[in-house]
Amino acid sequence: MAKSKIQPLADRILVKRLDDDEEQKVGGIIIPDTAKEKPQEAEVVAVGPGRLEDGKRVASEVKKGDKVLIGKYSGTEVKLDGEEHLILREEDILAILS
Repeated sequence: MAKSKIQPLADRILVKRLDDDEEQKVGGIIIPDTAKEKPQEAEVVAVGPGRLEDGKRVASEVKKGDKVLIGKYSGTEVKLDGEEHLILREEDILAILS
């Protein structure tokens, strides 16, 4: 992937959802993309400088390249270079996957 053209502000983080390679099937019927659940795993693409707390900058706990678990409906969808991304706040990240 090319270098991100977006630099998130404050405690916002730019992520790209990781697609499941398996097609969802129910009783032998293939579920169309529009009806599939959105994946909750994502990769961090860019991280803002952190939130301000008592006038001091508090750095984010995640870094570029981390695999994270996010809420199904968190963040704001944006399209960069034809690819879907999400911008969300650090508090919307549920966990870092190892």
